[in-house]
Amino acid sequence: MAKKKEIIILLIILAIAAFFRFFELADIPPGLYPDVAINGNDALDALKTGDFKVFYPENNGREGLFINLIALSFLIFGPSILAIKIVAAVIGILTVFGLYLLTKELFKKTPIALLSAFFLATSFWHTNFSRIGFRGILVPFILVFSSYFLFRALRTNKLSDFIISGVFFGLGFYTYISFRMAVLILPAIIIPFWFVCKKNKVQKKYLFSVFYFLFSIFLVALPIGLYFLDNPQDFISRAGGVSIFAQENPFKAFFESFIKHLGMFNIRGDGNWRHNFADAPMLSWPVGIFFLIGLVISIKDLFLLRKEKNYFRFYVLCFMLSWFLAMLLPGILTYEGVPHALRVIGVVPALYIFAGLGAFWFIEKAKPLTKNLKLFFIFYFLLFALSGYAEYDKYFVDWAKHPTTSDEFSKEKVEIGLYLNSLTDNIEKFVIINEAGVPAPWPDGLPMPAQTPMFIERTVFNEPQAAYLKENELDKIKPAKKAVIIPIRFDKELFDKLKELHPEGEAKKENGVWIYLIKK
Repeated sequence: MAKKKEIIILLIILAIAAFFRFFELADIPPGLYPDVAINGNDALDALKTGDFKVFYPENNGREGLFINLIALSFLIFGPSILAIKIVAAVIGILTVFGLYLLTKELFKKTPIALLSAFFLATSFWHTNFSRIGFRGILVPFILVFSSYFLFRALRTNKLSDFIISGVFFGLGFYTYISFRMAVLILPAIIIPFWFVCKKNKVQKKYLFSVFYFLFSIFLVALPIGLYFLDNPQDFISRAGGVSIFAQENPFKAFFESFIKHLGMFNIRGDGNWRHNFADAPMLSWPVGIFFLIGLVISIKDLFLLRKEKNYFRFYVLCFMLSWFLAMLLPGILTYEGVPHALRVIGVVPALYIFAGLGAFWFIEKAKPLTKNLKLFFIFYFLLFALSGYAEYDKYFVDWAKHPTTSDEFSKEKVEIGLYLNSLTDNIEKFVIINEAGVPAPWPDGLPMPAQTPMFIERTVFNEPQAAYLKENELDKIKPAKKAVIIPIRFDKELFDKLKELHPEGEAKKENGVWIYLIKK
């Protein structure tokens, strides 16, 4: 493929990726889930105090890189929901570009790289997590760039590429807990190439380069490693509570989780509306078929390439299959909410590389059957265009406008925050957190649902202006002037209690928010 044509197609794919990740970003998904809101609140605290942490222990613990990137976004754009989402969207677009670079480096064929990048650009799965504000979106980004620079280093033997790859990989430990399984991929790269270098009698130079690669990982990951040595309870975090090993029969739990995760791509996907159009396969049907073709071809080629002594492609396929299996483990080793699209987000790049391989194989096999090349290319253009449109329709129409999506992303809690911001200073404001959740900050703080309205208040004021109380703290409400009391969730019994305590007040709905108004 001519270089100019390749660049034009790549730019079109990146433009599609940008459209999927930025179109109506402020409104889709609606609301602000508390797990995302606390990232914003911690970013604001970091800016205020200058304490940018490697690990934020609240809400079951979160690695710090994404939160610190949000803080940078706040510095540039000001605090807002959109400023949180922008970080994920930019990371998502860069991942599409990185996948193109990596796939071309691995297979030396531009069409496979472009196909893989296109499938990722239009992927519902990757688009969704590129627009939410979960730190997991960093995992595919880190994996594609660390792998790209490592394989480029193995080809060019440039020390700088080994170091850059190591820096990227080291940063992965600051992203999301599932990244830790990526260490299982490294032997599938390092060990096979040792034998190649030994055969070529350059093993000493190779060991020297690998040392710099591993040492770069060590140096970059050292701060969070030291943190976990001082705070071992944070290392496992929530993972211990959802592990299959916490089940009565771990082997049965493993088998069930394994089968469900293998079936999530083409049969039944994640049932969580925040992660997926509930229960729909994670891959669209054409991409799912191409993925299966690519996977089967790769497994078959492993045996053929070994016999043919095509070692480089053999090692590449070993690497790809190791990546696929290793990054499925964070989901397979858990029993809650399986299959779980977020825990296995690290498998996404590998999936779309296999899909690119499958699509390329299918096109090449079909070419001899078509005499009219113009009709042939029109057919495939329409196939891929319709595939992309189907993903657009699934995300921006079916999923985004589904009423369950608004509920899952706590849109009503954003409305409470906006209502609080609209009130004047001469009104006392109380928010009752009558919804369960992990206490934040741990262990005696307010339940997590408080994070959303608190962040919305902080986008206008430095600190929340309302008093946030637990449901058992109603006796603390003693207003000296006109006051508004807002439960985080409508509860008639709670309003009846407020009526007993403050008979002069009344329950009413204002701007879509249920309040208890006390006039003085």
